This record gives sequence, structure tokens and C-alpha cells, in this order.
Amino acid sequence: MSNKRVDGQPAFVLHLHPYSETSLVVDVFSRDHGRVPLLARGARRPRSAMRGMLMAFQPLELGWFGGGEVKTLAKAEWLGGMPLLAGRCLLLGYYLNELLMKMLAREDAHVALYDAYFEALRALALGGADAPELRRFEKTLLKELGYGLTLDADVETGELIEPDVEYAYLMERGPVRKVGAGDTAVVCGKTLLDMAADDYGDPRTRVESKLLMRQLIAHHMGGKPLQSRRVFMELQEL
Repeated sequence: MSNKRVDGQPAFVLHLHPYSETSLVVDVFSRDHGRVPLLARGARRPRSAMRGMLMAFQPLELGWFGGGEVKTLAKAEWLGGMPLLAGRCLLLGYYLNELLMKMLAREDAHVALYDAYFEALRALALGGADAPELRRFEKTLLKELGYGLTLDADVETGELIEPDVEYAYLMERGPVRKVGAGDTAVVCGKTLLDMAADDYGDPRTRVESKLLMRQLIAHHMGGKPLQSRRVFMELQEL
């Protein structure tokens, strides 16, 4: 791990938790250094300049130093320009953060994923439809982690996906023509082609793509539960 000082780094806060009576440990997702835990000394003090800066879903410019697993936060500047998330979109933002916290290794840079996260937050904050933004982010996340999706061809035959044919999506491989009643993650060919084109206008595509991505993410997380999803489902039931 690097011991050099980092300055002027674009980043977002993913998670905060107390450290001692006056400090915080801040997990951030930075553009060029990936997920980094930072010690914000004195950030819990009422008069701390950083106290109001360290907000989730807001673009920041950070500086830090140190060579251990937890670096020391030296500077935080709010960049602005991002409306606050609220309601359903706030919960979806926590879902994105939880995926990054649980699936990214520390100090593993993913510039394309950072850009996808930024765009997803901005679209949610501006009231965009959440299905396209979440699916784009999830696809980018899996691709960056080495689990990119095959969406345009049958992985067994090499034949191009046909819109009117049903396919079973094999977790470690990709789509194959559906053959048995016990298949899981079954989607129509049109859904796969729509996902490849980032087109979620079809209601069936929205439903099937959501279920497919849920199963893929659960598989690659090893079955670890997502707290944000459980909370979201409980609120929907209410």
C-alpha cells in the first residue's frame, strides 16, 4: 500500500462509523484509488470543519496521507452540483453504496465504475427512471470485477440471441437456450438484447433484467444478504 500523500482526489462517502469520542472512520470511493478507509480526526466535534462535509451522495475533493490500511484524512472540500437524494432514490443510493462496500477490494481503482456511480447518482437526484441507471451500474460493476455479462450469443452454440426465444442464464457462463422446467434465471431473448443496448422501455425487460441482475449479484456475493434491499422490501410492504 502506498505511503505517499494524495491530494485533490474526487470521491464519495460510502459509509461512516465512529472511532473514539471525537473521530470517524470514513469509507470513501475515490476515482483513482478505489475504496479507501480514512480516519477523520476530530470530525465528531461540534465545531469541526469536516463535520458537515462528509455527506453521502455528494461529490467531494479529498486529500489524505499514511501507509497503513486506514489513511488519515487531511482535507475535505464539497464540490456541489448534486441535488440531495430523497425518498425512494435515497434508498437506491444506499443500495449502490452497499454493493461497493461489499464487493470492492480496498485500494483497487475502477475509473469506469466511479464514472458509472457518479452518473447513476446524478440521474437519481434529477428524478430519472431508476431501472436504466441501476442496471447500467450493476453491469459495469460486474464487468469491472471480471464477471462481465454475455448478452448477445448462446454460450453453448455461439448462435446469436433470438428475441422470441427463452434462455436460461448460467451464472458462470451466460445464456443458453432453455431446455428444462428446472432452469433458473430464465429470460426472453429480447430482454438480453435490450440489456445489451441499455434499453429498458419494455416492462417485461425491466422485470426480467431486475431478477437476472439480482441473481447474478447474489451469486457473486456468495449469498451475503444486502441490508438495503431488505429495508426497501419492508418499506414496500408497509
